[in-house]
Amino acid sequence: MSQGAITGTPAAVAGVTERARRGAASRIGEAAERTWRPFAVLIACFAAWWAVSAAELIEPYLVPSPGATLEVLLGKSGYIWHHSWVTTYETLLGFLIAVAFGVFTAVVMVHSETVERTLYPILLFAQVIPKIAIAPLFVVWLGFGIAPKILIAVLIAFFPVVISMVTGLKSVDPEMLQLSATMGASPLQTFVKIRFPASFPHLFSGLKVAVTLAVTGAVVGEFVGANEGLGYVILQANGNLDTPMLFAGLLVMSLIGVVLFVLVEIAEKLLLPWHAGRRDGAVTATY
Repeated sequence: MSQGAITGTPAAVAGVTERARRGAASRIGEAAERTWRPFAVLIACFAAWWAVSAAELIEPYLVPSPGATLEVLLGKSGYIWHHSWVTTYETLLGFLIAVAFGVFTAVVMVHSETVERTLYPILLFAQVIPKIAIAPLFVVWLGFGIAPKILIAVLIAFFPVVISMVTGLKSVDPEMLQLSATMGASPLQTFVKIRFPASFPHLFSGLKVAVTLAVTGAVVGEFVGANEGLGYVILQANGNLDTPMLFAGLLVMSLIGVVLFVLVEIAEKLLLPWHAGRRDGAVTATY
């Protein structure tokens, strides 16, 4: 084989470079197309917020101006950062525990109809109970430490993980299972190589819901009894009528939820590029 066949002619190299450049430009254009609308809505909301506060249509102690909120975010950044980290830690730990137990429970339920019939009504009953109503019990049982917050985050994130995983495990193509059995694969091999990987698209849909709910669970636990975390910051600001701090806490809490959601979506795209590619134009794409 000649050297030219290996390295390619200058024209061929230029063609490959041009196609790569066009592909990169196309991906950048698609990303911009997906993101400009959410940013436009956010800018419109902030503009409306600024207009309302500037026109003094609402008293500043009820709705602070964006400038006052930004001043609190910058002036008390260390204070807010500390409490934000506490809430993020509680959220992540609760989310990971919910994922581990949720996936295990779903696998057991799918492989045992008796277990599914027994656990499903109990899980549904536990899900509909308002977590704010039972949070004081956890504080009484576990104290004012980090444990009650993590437990509430686990409980509130557990249900979507279980449901999505069960749905994914049951949605495997029956023909694939029949082919696996025909080729002599054991039930364990069928589960590891076919059923479990096929459930990932559904699982990630549940994870994106669960990670945002875990933030809510951690903050709910902090509302009930805590001396750290964004829930504590919001509760203290509300009691002191410090609305700029309250708005700052709400904004940071929302930002944590959005960042965690995007991280799960990025993990989905890295682990399941074939599935993420099928919905590149979907409204759930945020990056």
